Amino acid sequence: MAELTVFGGGSWGTALAASAAASGHSVCLWCRRSEQARAITATGKNPDYLRDTPLPAGVSATSGIEEAALFSHYWILALPTQTLRGFLPGLEACCTGRTEICNVAKGIEIDTGKRISEIVREILPVGLYSVLSGPSFAEEVARGLPTAVTVASRNEGSALFWQSLLNTPRLRIYTSHDVAGTETGGAVKNIMAIASGLASSLGLGDNARAALVSRGLAEIMRFGEALGAHPLTLAGLAGMGDLVLTCYSAQSRNFRLGMALGRGLSLEEARQEIGQVAEGAFTVRAVTEAATGLSVDMPISRGVHRLLYEGASPAEELERLLTRDPKAEYPPALLWGSSSCPEKESGV
Repeated sequence: MAELTVFGGGSWGTALAASAAASGHSVCLWCRRSEQARAITATGKNPDYLRDTPLPAGVSATSGIEEAALFSHYWILALPTQTLRGFLPGLEACCTGRTEICNVAKGIEIDTGKRISEIVREILPVGLYSVLSGPSFAEEVARGLPTAVTVASRNEGSALFWQSLLNTPRLRIYTSHDVAGTETGGAVKNIMAIASGLASSLGLGDNARAALVSRGLAEIMRFGEALGAHPLTLAGLAGMGDLVLTCYSAQSRNFRLGMALGRGLSLEEARQEIGQVAEGAFTVRAVTEAATGLSVDMPISRGVHRLLYEGASPAEELERLLTRDPKAEYPPALLWGSSSCPEKESGV
């Protein structure tokens, strides 16, 4: 059994802390607010997130950053992406070459366009980095419902470590070397979920949503390839799996954001209604800017950006998507490389 620290007392951090403690590990759950930490200690429940989930006795809570960092060499980062750069310097004095860091947040930093691995490597360069991502609603993990995710690291030993530590009969963890693909799939799918929620709210039908999700995956693959991701990663749990979950469930904050926009609410009104961070609204700003610099075509992402920040209407963006010039679903070179299509050569 191990000791580990979870930084972030939100839904996902709480769920992972509960899952790890139920497996016999000792977990220190760091909370930004001292009153939240005190309430967890006093009641054994998080008063703000997953309120009905009793936390195992192995979970302790604190609002002291140094106390949490010194509790173990194994850190899980479950904090909103846009807050990480301001938070991580507080861990620098405690981070060593033995520190295993597993990020579970999904997003891209707006100001720099950097993925979380790049931010962590910049501020905590001696730590060993992994990322855990996939189709995983925190509430279902907390309830012990079957879930499968991927943990990726450039260091195979780190990925295997987190797999061994966090894998349970109800939380199945696969390993990967593809950090770029795992992070890209987890970040960009949130943009597609906003579009899916909008389509649902507008009553466009299941055909349209299926087309949107499929073409959304094509965007994610194009963007991921430009960042060094492998397409197979984006066809797996961290890509297609997470995309389907987020685009078809009202448990998704990003899907609900799209639904609210479709009902005519402003972005700020929609955020207030949801009451939690919907990362896609931030990520779309970083992704569209990066896509421009990389010359990557991302029409759905750009449509969501225009809707959120440029005053476009849902009807305008729908018309823009539907009247795009017809084209091949995937360029032949993407499927077959430099060779010709085998079926074409054989006359099939």
